[in-house]
Amino acid sequence: MFQTFGASSTPEQGPPRLASLRAHMARAGLDGFLVPRADVHQGEYVADADARLEWLTGFTGSAGFAAVLADVAGVFIDGRYRLQVRDQVADVFTPVNWPEIKLADWLKDQLPKGGLVGYDPWLHTVSEIKTLAKALDGSGITMQASANLVDAIWDDQPAPPDAKFTAYPLEYAGESHADKGARVASGTHVITLPDSIAWLLNIRSTDIERNPVPHAFAVLHPDGKVDLFTRPGKADDITDHLGTDVTLHDQSTFLDHLATLPAPVLIDEKVCPQIVKTTLGDKATHGTDPCLLPKATKNATEIAGARAAHLRDGAAMVRFLAWLDATAPGGQLTEIDVVKQLESFRRDTNQLLDVSFETICGAGAHGAIVHYRVTDDTNAPVSPGELLLVDSGGQYIDGTTDITRTVIVGDPSDDHRACYTRVLQGMIAVSRTQFPRGVAGNHLDALARAPLWADGMDYDHGTGHGVGAYLSVHEGPHGLSRRATTPFEEGVIISNEPGYYRTDAFGIRIENLIVVVKAPSGPDSRDMLAFDTLTYVPLDRRLIDTARLSPAERAWVDSYHAATLDRIGPLIDGSALDWLKQATAPL
Repeated sequence: MFQTFGASSTPEQGPPRLASLRAHMARAGLDGFLVPRADVHQGEYVADADARLEWLTGFTGSAGFAAVLADVAGVFIDGRYRLQVRDQVADVFTPVNWPEIKLADWLKDQLPKGGLVGYDPWLHTVSEIKTLAKALDGSGITMQASANLVDAIWDDQPAPPDAKFTAYPLEYAGESHADKGARVASGTHVITLPDSIAWLLNIRSTDIERNPVPHAFAVLHPDGKVDLFTRPGKADDITDHLGTDVTLHDQSTFLDHLATLPAPVLIDEKVCPQIVKTTLGDKATHGTDPCLLPKATKNATEIAGARAAHLRDGAAMVRFLAWLDATAPGGQLTEIDVVKQLESFRRDTNQLLDVSFETICGAGAHGAIVHYRVTDDTNAPVSPGELLLVDSGGQYIDGTTDITRTVIVGDPSDDHRACYTRVLQGMIAVSRTQFPRGVAGNHLDALARAPLWADGMDYDHGTGHGVGAYLSVHEGPHGLSRRATTPFEEGVIISNEPGYYRTDAFGIRIENLIVVVKAPSGPDSRDMLAFDTLTYVPLDRRLIDTARLSPAERAWVDSYHAATLDRIGPLIDGSALDWLKQATAPL
Protein backbone atom coordinates (compact mmCIF):
# COMPACT_ATOMS: atom_id res chain seq x y z
CA MET A 1 0.00 0.00 0.00
CA PHE A 2 0.95 3.62 -0.44
CA GLN A 3 -0.60 4.59 2.88
CA THR A 4 0.80 3.29 6.13
CA PHE A 5 -0.58 3.48 9.62
CA GLY A 6 2.36 3.86 11.95
CA ALA A 7 2.18 6.78 14.37
CA SER A 8 4.88 9.20 13.25
CA SER A 9 4.12 11.67 16.02
CA THR A 10 6.24 11.23 19.15
CA PRO A 11 4.97 13.76 21.68
CA GLU A 12 6.85 12.04 24.50
CA GLN A 13 10.09 13.15 22.85
CA GLY A 14 9.00 16.78 22.88
CA PRO A 15 10.23 17.78 26.38
CA PRO A 16 13.86 16.56 26.03
CA ARG A 17 14.14 17.89 22.48
CA LEU A 18 12.76 21.24 23.55
CA ALA A 19 15.24 21.38 26.42
CA SER A 20 18.10 20.65 24.03
CA LEU A 21 16.95 23.34 21.61
CA ARG A 22 16.77 25.89 24.41
CA ALA A 23 20.32 25.02 25.47
CA HIS A 24 21.52 25.70 21.93
CA MET A 25 19.56 28.95 21.86
CA ALA A 26 21.28 30.10 25.03
CA ARG A 27 24.71 29.27 23.64
CA ALA A 28 23.87 31.22 20.46
CA GLY A 29 22.71 34.22 22.49
CA LEU A 30 19.13 33.93 21.21
CA ASP A 31 15.99 34.62 23.22
CA GLY A 32 13.85 32.72 20.72
CA PHE A 33 13.95 30.55 17.63
CA LEU A 34 11.30 29.94 14.95
CA VAL A 35 10.59 26.42 13.70
CA PRO A 36 8.32 26.44 10.63
CA ARG A 37 6.83 23.53 8.74
CA ALA A 38 8.75 24.41 5.60
CA ASP A 39 11.69 23.36 3.51
CA VAL A 40 14.10 25.33 1.36
CA HIS A 41 11.75 25.11 -1.62
CA GLN A 42 8.77 26.54 0.30
CA GLY A 43 6.34 23.91 -0.98
CA GLU A 44 3.39 22.90 1.18
CA TYR A 45 4.59 19.36 1.82
CA VAL A 46 8.01 18.40 3.17
CA ALA A 47 10.24 15.35 3.03
CA ASP A 48 11.16 13.45 6.20
CA ALA A 49 14.49 15.27 6.30
CA ASP A 50 12.66 18.59 6.57
CA ALA A 51 9.96 17.62 9.09
CA ARG A 52 11.54 19.72 11.83
CA LEU A 53 8.27 20.93 13.35
CA GLU A 54 6.98 17.38 13.66
CA TRP A 55 10.27 16.10 15.06
CA LEU A 56 10.40 18.80 17.72
CA THR A 57 6.75 19.03 18.78
CA GLY A 58 4.97 15.89 17.54
CA PHE A 59 2.49 17.95 15.48
CA THR A 60 1.98 16.41 12.02
CA GLY A 61 -0.36 18.92 10.36
CA SER A 62 0.39 20.40 6.95
CA ALA A 63 0.54 24.00 8.18
CA GLY A 64 1.82 25.71 11.29
CA PHE A 65 5.01 26.69 13.09
CA ALA A 66 6.55 26.90 16.53
CA ALA A 67 8.03 29.91 18.30
CA VAL A 68 10.36 28.69 21.05
CA LEU A 69 11.36 31.10 23.83
CA ALA A 70 13.22 30.44 27.05
CA ASP A 71 10.06 29.86 29.11
CA VAL A 72 7.27 29.24 26.60
CA ALA A 73 6.97 27.41 23.29
CA GLY A 74 3.96 28.26 21.15
CA VAL A 75 2.68 25.96 18.42
CA PHE A 76 0.68 28.08 15.99
CA ILE A 77 -2.11 26.18 14.20
CA ASP A 78 -5.14 27.19 12.15
CA GLY A 79 -8.74 26.02 12.49
CA ARG A 80 -8.13 22.69 10.75
CA TYR A 81 -5.81 21.44 13.47
CA ARG A 82 -7.10 22.68 16.81
CA LEU A 83 -8.39 19.28 17.83
CA GLN A 84 -5.45 17.40 16.35
CA VAL A 85 -2.75 19.47 18.05
CA ARG A 86 -4.02 18.79 21.54
CA ASP A 87 -3.54 15.05 20.98
CA GLN A 88 -0.10 15.35 19.40
CA VAL A 89 1.99 17.72 21.51
CA ALA A 90 3.18 17.46 25.08
CA ASP A 91 2.12 20.04 27.66
CA VAL A 92 5.49 21.81 27.39
CA PHE A 93 4.07 23.30 24.16
CA THR A 94 1.25 25.84 24.12
CA PRO A 95 -1.20 25.72 21.16
CA VAL A 96 -1.83 29.19 19.73
CA ASN A 97 -4.83 29.96 17.51
CA TRP A 98 -3.40 31.34 14.28
CA PRO A 99 -3.89 33.52 12.26
CA GLU A 100 -6.25 35.10 14.78
CA ILE A 101 -3.24 35.61 17.04
CA LYS A 102 -0.36 37.09 15.05
CA LEU A 103 3.18 35.96 15.75
CA ALA A 104 4.39 39.53 16.27
CA ASP A 105 1.69 40.24 18.86
CA TRP A 106 2.47 36.99 20.66
CA LEU A 107 6.20 37.76 20.71
CA LYS A 108 5.58 41.25 22.08
CA ASP A 109 3.42 39.78 24.85
CA GLN A 110 6.00 37.12 25.72
CA LEU A 111 9.11 39.34 25.34
CA PRO A 112 7.94 42.69 26.76
CA LYS A 113 11.55 43.81 27.31
CA GLY A 114 12.59 42.85 23.80
CA GLY A 115 15.04 40.19 22.69
CA LEU A 116 16.80 38.48 19.81
CA VAL A 117 14.81 35.87 17.86
CA GLY A 118 16.63 33.62 15.40
CA TYR A 119 15.34 32.04 12.20
CA ASP A 120 16.75 29.93 9.39
CA PRO A 121 16.68 32.21 6.29
CA TRP A 122 16.19 29.19 4.01
CA LEU A 123 12.91 28.29 5.73
CA HIS A 124 11.10 31.64 5.79
CA THR A 125 9.92 33.65 2.83
CA VAL A 126 10.88 37.24 2.12
CA SER A 127 7.31 38.35 2.84
CA GLU A 128 7.20 36.53 6.17
CA ILE A 129 10.35 38.18 7.45
CA LYS A 130 9.45 41.59 6.05
CA THR A 131 5.97 41.51 7.60
CA LEU A 132 7.25 40.26 10.94
CA ALA A 133 10.05 42.82 11.16
CA LYS A 134 7.64 45.63 10.35
CA ALA A 135 5.15 44.47 12.99
CA LEU A 136 7.94 44.25 15.59
CA ASP A 137 9.31 47.71 14.83
CA GLY A 138 9.76 49.66 18.04
CA SER A 139 9.20 46.63 20.27
CA GLY A 140 12.85 46.02 21.04
CA ILE A 141 12.57 42.55 19.46
CA THR A 142 15.06 41.89 16.65
CA MET A 143 14.96 39.10 14.06
CA GLN A 144 18.32 37.54 13.20
CA ALA A 145 19.22 35.00 10.52
CA SER A 146 20.79 31.95 12.11
CA ALA A 147 22.04 28.46 11.45
CA ASN A 148 19.25 25.95 11.93
CA LEU A 149 19.34 24.96 15.60
CA VAL A 150 16.96 22.03 15.13
CA ASP A 151 19.37 20.45 12.65
CA ALA A 152 22.11 20.90 15.24
CA ILE A 153 20.30 18.66 17.75
CA TRP A 154 18.65 16.19 15.33
CA ASP A 155 21.23 13.41 15.46
CA ASP A 156 19.37 10.90 13.26
CA GLN A 157 17.96 13.39 10.76
CA PRO A 158 17.11 11.52 7.51
CA ALA A 159 19.05 12.19 4.34
CA PRO A 160 17.49 14.48 1.72
CA PRO A 161 15.41 12.69 -0.92
CA ASP A 162 17.36 11.41 -3.92
CA ALA A 163 14.60 10.36 -6.33
CA LYS A 164 15.36 10.63 -10.04
CA PHE A 165 13.43 13.08 -12.22
CA THR A 166 11.19 11.77 -15.00
CA ALA A 167 9.85 13.47 -18.11
CA TYR A 168 6.13 14.26 -18.18
CA PRO A 169 4.85 13.25 -21.63
CA LEU A 170 3.66 15.94 -24.01
CA GLU A 171 0.46 13.96 -24.61
CA TYR A 172 -0.56 14.81 -21.05
CA ALA A 173 1.12 18.22 -20.62
CA GLY A 174 -0.31 19.65 -23.84
CA GLU A 175 2.60 22.08 -24.29
CA SER A 176 6.36 21.57 -24.57
CA HIS A 177 8.65 22.97 -21.91
CA ALA A 178 10.40 25.11 -24.53
CA ASP A 179 7.08 26.71 -25.48
CA LYS A 180 6.19 27.23 -21.83
CA GLY A 181 9.50 28.94 -21.10
CA ALA A 182 9.15 31.24 -24.09
CA ARG A 183 5.54 32.04 -23.20
CA VAL A 184 6.00 32.96 -19.53
CA ALA A 185 9.49 34.52 -19.55
CA SER A 186 9.38 38.24 -18.83
CA GLY A 187 12.75 38.86 -17.21
CA THR A 188 15.21 36.94 -15.08
CA HIS A 189 13.10 34.97 -12.58
CA VAL A 190 14.29 32.88 -9.63
CA ILE A 191 11.86 29.99 -9.16
CA THR A 192 11.91 27.94 -5.96
CA LEU A 193 8.51 26.20 -5.82
CA PRO A 194 8.80 22.53 -6.82
CA ASP A 195 5.44 22.36 -8.59
CA SER A 196 6.26 25.49 -10.62
CA ILE A 197 9.50 23.86 -11.82
CA ALA A 198 7.65 20.60 -12.52
CA TRP A 199 5.11 22.43 -14.68
CA LEU A 200 7.64 24.66 -16.43
CA LEU A 201 9.97 21.83 -17.47
CA ASN A 202 7.39 19.04 -17.82
CA ILE A 203 9.15 16.91 -15.23
CA ARG A 204 7.97 14.95 -12.21
CA SER A 205 9.62 13.13 -9.30
CA THR A 206 8.89 11.36 -6.03
CA ASP A 207 10.91 13.60 -3.74
CA ILE A 208 7.71 14.25 -1.77
CA GLU A 209 5.27 11.42 -1.08
CA ARG A 210 1.81 11.92 -2.60
CA ASN A 211 2.94 14.96 -4.61
CA PRO A 212 5.03 14.13 -7.72
CA VAL A 213 7.26 17.20 -7.57
CA PRO A 214 11.04 17.55 -7.99
CA HIS A 215 13.34 19.16 -5.44
CA ALA A 216 15.22 21.79 -7.44
CA PHE A 217 15.78 25.50 -7.99
CA ALA A 218 15.58 27.26 -11.32
CA VAL A 219 16.45 30.54 -12.98
CA LEU A 220 14.26 31.40 -15.97
CA HIS A 221 15.93 33.85 -18.35
CA PRO A 222 14.25 36.41 -20.63
CA ASP A 223 14.83 34.20 -23.69
CA GLY A 224 13.03 31.27 -22.07
CA LYS A 225 16.19 29.28 -21.30
CA VAL A 226 16.52 27.78 -17.84
CA ASP A 227 19.32 27.05 -15.37
CA LEU A 228 18.24 24.07 -13.25
CA PHE A 229 19.92 23.41 -9.89
CA THR A 230 19.55 20.00 -8.29
CA ARG A 231 21.52 17.40 -6.39
CA PRO A 232 23.96 15.39 -8.54
CA GLY A 233 22.43 12.52 -10.49
CA LYS A 234 18.79 13.41 -10.05
CA ALA A 235 18.34 14.69 -13.62
CA ASP A 236 20.59 12.15 -15.36
CA ASP A 237 17.66 10.32 -16.98
CA ILE A 238 16.04 13.39 -18.55
CA THR A 239 18.88 15.19 -20.27
CA ASP A 240 17.47 14.38 -23.71
CA HIS A 241 14.07 15.64 -22.63
CA LEU A 242 15.50 18.89 -21.26
CA GLY A 243 17.55 19.52 -24.39
CA THR A 244 19.77 22.53 -24.98
CA ASP A 245 17.34 25.06 -23.49
CA VAL A 246 18.04 23.80 -19.95
CA THR A 247 21.48 23.87 -18.31
CA LEU A 248 22.06 21.61 -15.32
CA HIS A 249 23.98 22.74 -12.22
CA ASP A 250 24.82 21.24 -8.85
CA GLN A 251 22.39 22.60 -6.28
CA SER A 252 25.28 23.52 -3.98
CA THR A 253 26.24 26.29 -6.46
CA PHE A 254 22.82 27.94 -6.44
CA LEU A 255 23.60 30.91 -4.21
CA ASP A 256 26.97 31.54 -5.89
CA HIS A 257 25.23 31.54 -9.27
CA LEU A 258 22.61 34.03 -8.05
CA ALA A 259 25.35 36.43 -7.07
CA THR A 260 26.51 36.55 -10.72
CA LEU A 261 23.13 37.40 -12.24
CA PRO A 262 22.73 40.89 -13.72
CA ALA A 263 20.09 43.19 -12.27
CA PRO A 264 17.17 43.19 -12.07
CA VAL A 265 16.32 39.69 -10.78
CA LEU A 266 12.67 38.94 -10.14
CA ILE A 267 11.71 36.97 -7.04
CA ASP A 268 8.25 36.15 -5.72
CA GLU A 269 8.50 37.42 -2.15
CA LYS A 270 5.51 35.32 -1.04
CA VAL A 271 7.30 32.04 -1.78
CA CYS A 272 10.99 32.84 -2.14
CA PRO A 273 13.31 32.05 0.81
CA GLN A 274 14.77 35.08 2.55
CA ILE A 275 18.32 33.89 1.85
CA VAL A 276 17.75 34.40 -1.89
CA LYS A 277 16.86 38.04 -1.30
CA THR A 278 19.87 38.46 1.00
CA THR A 279 22.19 36.95 -1.62
CA LEU A 280 20.85 39.10 -4.46
CA GLY A 281 20.83 42.30 -2.41
CA ASP A 282 19.75 45.37 -4.36
CA LYS A 283 19.49 43.37 -7.59
CA ALA A 284 16.31 41.67 -6.31
CA THR A 285 12.92 43.07 -7.20
CA HIS A 286 9.49 41.63 -6.53
CA GLY A 287 7.76 39.73 -9.32
CA THR A 288 5.11 37.02 -9.08
CA ASP A 289 6.26 33.48 -9.86
CA PRO A 290 5.61 33.42 -13.63
CA CYS A 291 4.41 29.80 -13.52
CA LEU A 292 1.62 30.20 -10.96
CA LEU A 293 -1.21 31.43 -13.16
CA PRO A 294 -0.31 29.47 -16.32
CA LYS A 295 -0.02 26.30 -14.23
CA ALA A 296 -3.38 26.90 -12.58
CA THR A 297 -5.23 27.66 -15.82
CA LYS A 298 -5.21 24.19 -17.33
CA ASN A 299 -5.07 23.79 -21.10
CA ALA A 300 -7.51 21.63 -23.07
CA THR A 301 -5.24 18.58 -22.87
CA GLU A 302 -4.91 18.85 -19.09
CA ILE A 303 -8.66 19.30 -18.63
CA ALA A 304 -9.39 16.28 -20.82
CA GLY A 305 -6.93 14.32 -18.69
CA ALA A 306 -8.62 15.50 -15.50
CA ARG A 307 -12.01 14.39 -16.79
CA ALA A 308 -10.65 10.96 -17.70
CA ALA A 309 -8.94 10.58 -14.32
CA HIS A 310 -12.10 11.56 -12.47
CA LEU A 311 -14.22 9.02 -14.33
CA ARG A 312 -11.68 6.29 -13.58
CA ASP A 313 -11.47 7.39 -9.95
CA GLY A 314 -15.26 7.76 -9.74
CA ALA A 315 -15.75 4.15 -10.81
CA ALA A 316 -13.32 3.03 -8.09
CA MET A 317 -15.18 5.16 -5.54
CA VAL A 318 -18.53 3.67 -6.54
CA ARG A 319 -17.18 0.14 -6.14
CA PHE A 320 -15.84 1.19 -2.75
CA LEU A 321 -19.10 2.77 -1.57
CA ALA A 322 -21.09 -0.26 -2.73
CA TRP A 323 -18.74 -2.49 -0.74
CA LEU A 324 -18.93 -0.18 2.27
CA ASP A 325 -22.73 -0.06 2.21
CA ALA A 326 -22.89 -3.85 2.16
CA THR A 327 -20.20 -4.47 4.76
CA ALA A 328 -20.15 -1.66 7.33
CA PRO A 329 -23.56 -2.28 8.97
CA GLY A 330 -22.21 -5.59 10.28
CA GLY A 331 -20.05 -3.60 12.69
CA GLN A 332 -16.83 -5.52 11.94
CA LEU A 333 -14.90 -2.80 10.08
CA THR A 334 -12.33 -0.37 11.42
CA GLU A 335 -11.07 2.87 9.90
CA ILE A 336 -7.92 1.14 8.67
CA ASP A 337 -10.01 -1.56 6.97
CA VAL A 338 -11.85 1.17 5.11
CA VAL A 339 -8.68 2.95 3.99
CA LYS A 340 -7.10 -0.29 2.79
CA GLN A 341 -10.15 -1.31 0.82
CA LEU A 342 -10.51 2.09 -0.82
CA GLU A 343 -6.88 2.02 -1.95
CA SER A 344 -7.35 -1.49 -3.31
CA PHE A 345 -10.23 -0.36 -5.52
CA ARG A 346 -8.09 2.47 -6.87
CA ARG A 347 -5.22 0.04 -7.43
CA ASP A 348 -7.55 -2.18 -9.43
CA THR A 349 -7.60 0.52 -12.11
CA ASN A 350 -3.96 -0.45 -12.84
CA GLN A 351 -3.28 3.25 -13.32
CA LEU A 352 -2.86 4.51 -9.76
CA LEU A 353 0.60 6.02 -9.27
CA ASP A 354 0.04 7.13 -5.66
CA VAL A 355 -2.71 8.41 -3.43
CA SER A 356 -2.85 12.20 -3.65
CA PHE A 357 -2.71 12.57 0.15
CA GLU A 358 -3.10 10.38 3.21
CA THR A 359 -6.72 9.25 3.22
CA ILE A 360 -8.78 10.92 5.93
CA CYS A 361 -11.16 8.31 7.31
CA GLY A 362 -12.94 9.49 10.44
CA ALA A 363 -15.63 7.44 12.10
CA GLY A 364 -17.93 9.15 14.56
CA ALA A 365 -16.02 11.66 16.67
CA HIS A 366 -12.88 11.27 14.55
CA GLY A 367 -14.77 12.89 11.69
CA ALA A 368 -14.67 16.17 13.61
CA ILE A 369 -10.85 16.23 13.31
CA VAL A 370 -10.62 17.96 9.94
CA HIS A 371 -7.32 16.41 8.80
CA TYR A 372 -7.47 13.24 10.89
CA ARG A 373 -5.03 10.48 9.90
CA VAL A 374 -5.79 7.03 11.25
CA THR A 375 -2.90 5.14 12.83
CA ASP A 376 -2.56 1.77 14.51
CA ASP A 377 -2.91 3.62 17.80
CA THR A 378 -6.05 5.61 16.91
CA ASN A 379 -7.84 3.04 14.73
CA ALA A 380 -11.53 3.11 15.66
CA PRO A 381 -14.44 0.82 14.79
CA VAL A 382 -16.93 1.87 12.13
CA SER A 383 -20.09 1.51 14.16
CA PRO A 384 -23.74 1.44 13.09
CA GLY A 385 -25.53 4.69 13.75
CA GLU A 386 -22.40 6.77 13.16
CA LEU A 387 -21.34 9.04 10.34
CA LEU A 388 -18.19 8.09 8.44
CA LEU A 389 -16.19 10.83 6.69
CA VAL A 390 -13.81 9.67 3.93
CA ASP A 391 -11.65 12.28 2.16
CA SER A 392 -9.28 10.75 -0.38
CA GLY A 393 -7.76 11.04 -3.82
CA GLY A 394 -5.52 9.47 -6.41
CA GLN A 395 -2.54 10.46 -8.50
CA TYR A 396 -2.87 9.32 -12.11
CA ILE A 397 -0.63 10.21 -15.04
CA ASP A 398 -3.47 12.27 -16.54
CA GLY A 399 -4.81 13.96 -13.42
CA THR A 400 -5.07 14.39 -9.67
CA THR A 401 -8.31 13.64 -7.82
CA ASP A 402 -9.69 14.70 -4.45
CA ILE A 403 -13.13 13.70 -3.20
CA THR A 404 -14.93 13.61 0.14
CA ARG A 405 -18.07 11.65 0.90
CA THR A 406 -19.77 11.42 4.27
CA VAL A 407 -22.02 8.40 4.68
CA ILE A 408 -24.21 6.96 7.40
CA VAL A 409 -23.61 3.46 8.68
CA GLY A 410 -27.09 2.12 9.33
CA ASP A 411 -29.76 4.68 10.09
CA PRO A 412 -29.16 8.43 10.49
CA SER A 413 -30.58 10.66 13.20
CA ASP A 414 -32.62 13.75 12.42
CA ASP A 415 -29.62 15.80 13.55
CA HIS A 416 -27.35 14.00 11.08
CA ARG A 417 -29.77 14.69 8.25
CA ALA A 418 -30.28 18.35 9.14
CA CYS A 419 -26.54 19.07 9.32
CA TYR A 420 -25.69 17.07 6.21
CA THR A 421 -28.37 18.84 4.21
CA ARG A 422 -27.08 22.28 5.20
CA VAL A 423 -23.59 21.28 4.04
CA LEU A 424 -25.04 19.88 0.82
CA GLN A 425 -26.92 23.10 0.16
CA GLY A 426 -23.67 25.03 0.39
CA MET A 427 -21.95 22.67 -2.04
CA ILE A 428 -24.87 22.99 -4.46
CA ALA A 429 -24.82 26.80 -4.22
CA VAL A 430 -21.20 26.95 -5.33
CA SER A 431 -21.75 24.34 -8.05
CA ARG A 432 -24.69 26.26 -9.56
CA THR A 433 -23.28 29.77 -9.41
CA GLN A 434 -22.14 31.84 -12.35
CA PHE A 435 -20.23 35.06 -11.92
CA PRO A 436 -18.61 37.91 -13.86
CA ARG A 437 -14.99 37.67 -14.88
CA GLY A 438 -12.85 39.30 -12.19
CA VAL A 439 -14.58 37.53 -9.30
CA ALA A 440 -12.30 35.66 -6.88
CA GLY A 441 -12.84 32.96 -4.29
CA ASN A 442 -13.29 35.46 -1.46
CA HIS A 443 -16.42 36.69 -3.24
CA LEU A 444 -17.95 33.21 -3.50
CA ASP A 445 -16.95 31.61 -0.19
CA ALA A 446 -20.09 32.88 1.57
CA LEU A 447 -22.32 30.98 -0.85
CA ALA A 448 -21.17 27.70 0.70
CA ARG A 449 -21.57 28.95 4.26
CA ALA A 450 -24.92 30.74 4.04
CA PRO A 451 -27.11 27.66 4.69
CA LEU A 452 -25.00 26.84 7.75
CA TRP A 453 -24.94 30.44 8.94
CA ALA A 454 -28.73 30.47 8.83
CA ASP A 455 -28.68 27.84 11.59
CA GLY A 456 -25.82 29.46 13.56
CA MET A 457 -23.21 27.01 12.21
CA ASP A 458 -19.91 27.33 10.31
CA TYR A 459 -16.61 25.56 9.62
CA ASP A 460 -13.02 26.62 10.27
CA HIS A 461 -11.36 25.88 6.95
CA GLY A 462 -11.52 27.25 3.44
CA THR A 463 -14.25 26.05 1.13
CA GLY A 464 -11.88 25.07 -1.66
CA HIS A 465 -8.32 24.90 -2.98
CA GLY A 466 -6.75 24.64 -6.40
CA VAL A 467 -5.70 21.21 -7.67
CA GLY A 468 -2.81 20.41 -10.02
CA ALA A 469 -2.59 18.30 -13.18
CA TYR A 470 -0.75 15.23 -11.89
CA LEU A 471 0.83 17.62 -9.43
CA SER A 472 0.08 18.89 -5.94
CA VAL A 473 -3.41 18.26 -4.63
CA HIS A 474 -3.23 21.75 -3.09
CA GLU A 475 -2.30 24.31 -5.72
CA GLY A 476 -2.27 28.11 -5.64
CA PRO A 477 -2.99 30.83 -6.23
CA HIS A 478 -6.76 30.29 -6.47
CA GLY A 479 -9.05 29.20 -3.70
CA LEU A 480 -12.52 29.44 -2.24
CA SER A 481 -11.96 31.26 1.03
CA ARG A 482 -11.94 34.72 2.58
CA ARG A 483 -8.23 34.99 1.80
CA ALA A 484 -8.46 33.95 -1.87
CA THR A 485 -8.11 37.12 -3.94
CA THR A 486 -6.90 35.82 -7.32
CA PRO A 487 -9.72 36.14 -9.90
CA PHE A 488 -10.88 32.93 -11.53
CA GLU A 489 -10.05 32.15 -15.16
CA GLU A 490 -11.14 29.35 -17.47
CA GLY A 491 -9.31 26.12 -16.78
CA VAL A 492 -8.80 26.56 -13.04
CA ILE A 493 -9.60 23.32 -11.20
CA ILE A 494 -10.73 23.85 -7.63
CA SER A 495 -12.34 21.86 -4.84
CA ASN A 496 -15.78 22.63 -3.48
CA GLU A 497 -15.90 21.21 0.05
CA PRO A 498 -18.00 22.85 2.75
CA GLY A 499 -18.32 20.99 6.02
CA TYR A 500 -19.60 20.96 9.56
CA TYR A 501 -17.80 19.52 12.60
CA ARG A 502 -19.15 18.87 16.08
CA THR A 503 -16.39 18.14 18.57
CA ASP A 504 -16.51 14.66 20.11
CA ALA A 505 -19.55 13.79 17.99
CA PHE A 506 -19.18 13.76 14.20
CA GLY A 507 -17.90 15.53 11.12
CA ILE A 508 -19.50 16.15 7.73
CA ARG A 509 -17.78 17.22 4.53
CA ILE A 510 -18.90 16.87 0.92
CA GLU A 511 -16.33 17.55 -1.80
CA ASN A 512 -16.36 17.62 -5.57
CA LEU A 513 -13.74 19.04 -7.88
CA ILE A 514 -15.00 21.64 -10.34
CA VAL A 515 -13.40 23.47 -13.27
CA VAL A 516 -13.98 27.07 -14.32
CA VAL A 517 -15.65 27.38 -17.73
CA LYS A 518 -17.06 30.23 -19.78
CA ALA A 519 -20.79 30.80 -19.21
CA PRO A 520 -23.32 32.26 -21.64
CA SER A 521 -23.50 36.04 -21.62
CA GLY A 522 -26.57 37.77 -20.24
CA PRO A 523 -28.68 40.48 -21.87
CA ASP A 524 -25.94 43.09 -21.38
CA SER A 525 -23.26 40.83 -22.95
CA ARG A 526 -21.32 40.67 -19.68
CA ASP A 527 -18.40 38.23 -19.69
CA MET A 528 -19.51 35.43 -17.35
CA LEU A 529 -17.87 32.32 -15.91
CA ALA A 530 -19.26 29.23 -14.18
CA PHE A 531 -18.16 25.94 -12.64
CA ASP A 532 -18.43 22.57 -14.38
CA THR A 533 -18.33 19.43 -12.24
CA LEU A 534 -15.50 16.91 -12.64
CA THR A 535 -16.40 14.51 -9.81
CA TYR A 536 -19.25 12.06 -10.33
CA VAL A 537 -19.91 9.89 -7.28
CA PRO A 538 -23.31 9.55 -5.55
CA LEU A 539 -24.25 11.52 -2.46
CA ASP A 540 -25.78 9.64 0.46
CA ARG A 541 -29.51 10.04 -0.22
CA ARG A 542 -30.32 8.71 3.27
CA LEU A 543 -28.75 11.82 4.76
CA ILE A 544 -30.66 14.31 2.61
CA ASP A 545 -33.66 15.96 4.22
CA THR A 546 -35.59 16.73 1.06
CA ALA A 547 -38.00 18.98 2.95
CA ARG A 548 -35.14 21.42 3.50
CA LEU A 549 -34.22 21.58 -0.19
CA SER A 550 -35.65 24.13 -2.57
CA PRO A 551 -37.06 22.84 -5.87
CA ALA A 552 -33.92 24.06 -7.65
CA GLU A 553 -31.64 22.27 -5.14
CA ARG A 554 -33.63 19.07 -5.46
CA ALA A 555 -33.45 19.31 -9.25
CA TRP A 556 -29.68 19.78 -9.03
CA VAL A 557 -29.26 16.61 -6.95
CA ASP A 558 -31.43 14.56 -9.32
CA SER A 559 -29.57 15.93 -12.35
CA TYR A 560 -26.19 15.25 -10.74
CA HIS A 561 -27.18 11.70 -9.91
CA ALA A 562 -28.53 11.08 -13.40
CA ALA A 563 -25.25 12.32 -14.86
CA THR A 564 -23.33 10.09 -12.43
CA LEU A 565 -25.25 7.02 -13.55
CA ASP A 566 -24.76 7.98 -17.19
CA ARG A 567 -20.98 8.48 -16.83
CA ILE A 568 -20.01 5.83 -14.29
CA GLY A 569 -22.56 3.13 -15.08
CA PRO A 570 -20.78 1.93 -18.25
CA LEU A 571 -17.52 1.54 -16.28
CA ILE A 572 -18.83 -0.92 -13.68
CA ASP A 573 -21.01 -4.02 -13.51
CA GLY A 574 -22.57 -6.53 -11.15
CA SER A 575 -23.46 -5.56 -7.59
CA ALA A 576 -21.68 -2.21 -7.88
CA LEU A 577 -23.87 -1.24 -10.83
CA ASP A 578 -26.98 -2.38 -8.96
CA TRP A 579 -25.92 -0.25 -6.00
CA LEU A 580 -25.24 2.75 -8.25
CA LYS A 581 -28.71 2.57 -9.80
CA GLN A 582 -30.27 2.63 -6.33
CA ALA A 583 -27.93 5.35 -5.07
CA THR A 584 -28.74 7.66 -7.99
CA ALA A 585 -32.51 7.19 -8.01
CA PRO A 586 -34.45 10.49 -8.07
CA LEU A 587 -35.14 12.03 -4.67
